Amino acid sequence: MSALLEVQDIHTYIGQFHILEGVSLAANEGEVTVMLGRNGAGKTTTLRSILGLTPPRSGSIRFAGKEIGGLPTYSVAQLGIGYVPEDRGIFTDLTVEENLKIAERAKGDLDRKADLVFGLFPDLKRLYRLKGGQLSGGQQQMLAMARALVPDNRLLLIDEPTKGLAPVIVEKVMETIHQLKETVTVLLVEQNFFVASDIGDRCYILDVGRTVHTGAMADLERDEALVQRYLGAVA
Repeated sequence: MSALLEVQDIHTYIGQFHILEGVSLAANEGEVTVMLGRNGAGKTTTLRSILGLTPPRSGSIRFAGKEIGGLPTYSVAQLGIGYVPEDRGIFTDLTVEENLKIAERAKGDLDRKADLVFGLFPDLKRLYRLKGGQLSGGQQQMLAMARALVPDNRLLLIDEPTKGLAPVIVEKVMETIHQLKETVTVLLVEQNFFVASDIGDRCYILDVGRTVHTGAMADLERDEALVQRYLGAVA
């Protein structure tokens, strides 16, 4: 299977702090690739580096065979990379409809994607006229993911989609990401190992800004010592 995204030995600084010290990973087309690691390992910074929000000082980032390291964020997005940030980033004073419309990259994107968006997130059709701030946490997460599907994105970067959600909503998010695989490639940051192991095809573990493990998610599930060492969880 071909890699849609290839990140090779990137080094990223925030101010004087050397946050990423050689992160490498790949996301294969049609799969969910999961980034795992303790808090502060560099997972979110890796996503931000890919997007150009926190540009790396060295290393390579290739998307669909094209070098995108050093491009401004708007150019990265225009190539077909969507982002669902950890804080969801919805506009609380805008309606669900307006939040979706504002995500259009070309006029009519929402109309063209309506069947996909509302097929995956049927509740949003019922909530269409409500403002983002009136939605529950789970509904806001659904809106954030739906918004990333409005333009023609080939890759979604999703940061901690189940954080702070009730178990019943977590299950719904998991089911949705499974369905997303049929449409887009996903690079996912997820702290919940149960969720990650259910969703992920391949995984990368980051520790103190470095990639320390890569492999099939199913193999990691069977390696309790590795999981305990880097994640503090029991597989």
